[in-house]
Amino acid sequence: MSRIGKKPVAVPSGVTATDENGMLVVKGPKGTLTMPMLDDVIYSIKQDEILVTPVGPTQQARAAWGMQRTMVQNLVTGVTEGFTKVLEITGVGYRAQAQGRNLRLQLGYSHDVNYKLPEGVDVKTPDQNTVEISGIDKQKVGQVAAEIRRWRKPEPYKGKGIKYRGEYIFRKEGKKK
Repeated sequence: MSRIGKKPVAVPSGVTATDENGMLVVKGPKGTLTMPMLDDVIYSIKQDEILVTPVGPTQQARAAWGMQRTMVQNLVTGVTEGFTKVLEITGVGYRAQAQGRNLRLQLGYSHDVNYKLPEGVDVKTPDQNTVEISGIDKQKVGQVAAEIRRWRKPEPYKGKGIKYRGEYIFRKEGKKK
């Protein structure tokens, strides 16, 4: 039995959730998000909460139950607060600069890396070693952060590269003489 799935998703004031042609549509102050509804799970939409329950005792319905509840929670959180990921750039000469809908990265290559941002994702660079990625869709924010990090993953000897804020980089000892 899913412990997460049993909990109802609280819908704060100013947020509306509706079922439109098999799509769960959540509207809030930051925007609108949609999610396809699975047939294995029942979505009970009430005024101040959304309850997710499995259709029956099948393995597939129970497997989808907790995940679908979490995805509904992410929709509600996204339209009220939004999501943010912070990347930190470490290394001599490594820097980032936001230019409109592009992010320009200097990562020690012979050329600059220009990353074009998808719709619904915003990037800020408070200083040249920090990149803040924000948006209402948790999946898009995480995907953009992973794609930027992929250009120069942190290495274990000096820790140079792009890492998430709070990420621990396992450090190795260098050569011994």
